[in-house]
Amino acid sequence: MDKDVSAGSATSTQTLGNLALGLTLLAFGIGHTGVIDNVAAADAAGIATWIGGVALFIAGLLEFRAGNAGTGTAFSGLGAFWFTWGSGVGAEVSAEAGGLFLLLFGLLALTLTAASAGSGLFGQGVYGLQTVSLVLLGIASFATNDGLAKAGGWVGAVAGLAAWYGATAALAKWPTFSGRAAGSGVTATG
Repeated sequence: MDKDVSAGSATSTQTLGNLALGLTLLAFGIGHTGVIDNVAAADAAGIATWIGGVALFIAGLLEFRAGNAGTGTAFSGLGAFWFTWGSGVGAEVSAEAGGLFLLLFGLLALTLTAASAGSGLFGQGVYGLQTVSLVLLGIASFATNDGLAKAGGWVGAVAGLAAWYGATAALAKWPTFSGRAAGSGVTATG
């Protein structure tokens, strides 16, 4: 590929990545809450596979190409998680295997939380909430505890709303709660 070809601006790929992450987390989280009749987490598989998986992974590759290793790692790693989860929905696995999968990717989210220190509310906050959500859902899977799964779903939905707001703020130049409005040179992560 010609190195002179633009991969897009870092702000645009970060915004795309945050939108993909936000919408996927929101669908995944709401599915676990049971708040909408006949909507389960498994119903988010298509969104998780294509939006959270493929689109987020591609945004991560574009971030790597732009020299943003942290965001590239976050988006590519989470893209791999969502693609694997979405394409595995309906497969017969034990509750323990499902719980282990969620806990292992909870470790990735924890790493992203630690690595995003200083990035503001939308960077560290989203990854921190995603960590809590995955850990709660992993433990709920091991313990077969619906209440804990619903709590994990609510935390995931809040993380999704935060990621969605951060991306929307970058596009609409709304406040990002970092003391400035999003705009030129300001990313959705604050």
